[in-house]
Amino acid sequence: MGVPCMAQESSGDISTAGWDAINAAMAVLYPGQEPRHFGTLLSHTLGGNDPLDGISVYWSESPRPHWHYVSYGFSELYDKQSDDPQESGFGFELTFRLAAQAGDGKSGEPPAWPMNLMQNLARYVFNSGNVFEAGHHLDANGPIALDTDTRLRHLAFVADPQLPAINTANGRLNFLQLVGVTDDEMAAIRRWSTLGVLAVLEPAMPLWITELERDSLLRDPAIAAQLDVGSQREGSSTGMLFVETLDWSVEGAVTTLVLGAGQVPSVLELLPLRLHHDKALVLLGKDRQWRFEPGLSDDMQSDDDSARCVLSDASLQAMLDSVRAERGLYPLATGQLQIEVRPTLLRDGQGNPIREIG
Repeated sequence: MGVPCMAQESSGDISTAGWDAINAAMAVLYPGQEPRHFGTLLSHTLGGNDPLDGISVYWSESPRPHWHYVSYGFSELYDKQSDDPQESGFGFELTFRLAAQAGDGKSGEPPAWPMNLMQNLARYVFNSGNVFEAGHHLDANGPIALDTDTRLRHLAFVADPQLPAINTANGRLNFLQLVGVTDDEMAAIRRWSTLGVLAVLEPAMPLWITELERDSLLRDPAIAAQLDVGSQREGSSTGMLFVETLDWSVEGAVTTLVLGAGQVPSVLELLPLRLHHDKALVLLGKDRQWRFEPGLSDDMQSDDDSARCVLSDASLQAMLDSVRAERGLYPLATGQLQIEVRPTLLRDGQGNPIREIG
């Protein structure tokens, strides 16, 4: 991740107004506490591997002992560079609350893996330009903490409940908190909504503190029943998925959509929940976006950056019946669309491939 340091020093006439604004917001929440700050040896602008300039970690005793991480680098920390006067950089910084282990205390050392997780998310944002917002969610393609047996394999985004949005000299920024969730909790999110599900879970997970060792909260019948009611009442609000692998090519009348094996289950789960309710599903990749829409007959339109795919009920069902999260080519009966599934690579904290899915 980087090296620990206690403060960010200004150099010459470079402004640190954005950085100072984040520090000021944290000082209100943790008055008098000096955080552990972890900076990078080589900044991203100078060719370093870590996009974030640093991450600070605070200790909190309430409502249970936990570490509170906050990023520095999604927003504009120094002089204003972007053309948007209203937002600072990407318009947000990430936070994360991790339940303390037995024996942890204010004088201890916070685990490093959440910082690696934040840097990996930053690589995605910096490379793609796609930004996160409250209500978004993503599949971690494995345990959110690598080399652990945690059941938490997904991330949800919610406004940090103790850090309201702030206005800085470089524009406004929100504090988005990462929340680790299990497979069935994520399935409930897809069937309903991120914010709806998190609101139901919050009494059992105060401040949405992530606890690696916990079981699914849906094992509580009362919680599961509340989530079912919400889903039946409102349907799925998940209209957008961030996917690592997204590409397509057109040859004659046939379009080949390329997806990663790690994202295929999420796409297949969401498609009927959206299209059967006359709602679109958008897949966002690094440079391109693909939009599924419902229709009476199939239709394909695409250019270099975006594609619109209308699926009939029959083609949607054929896709659900035939496509698997395994390497291969899956043609649909209409002949206009085929799905190519490629393996998904799991990466370590430095972004290096460590395992293959599919």
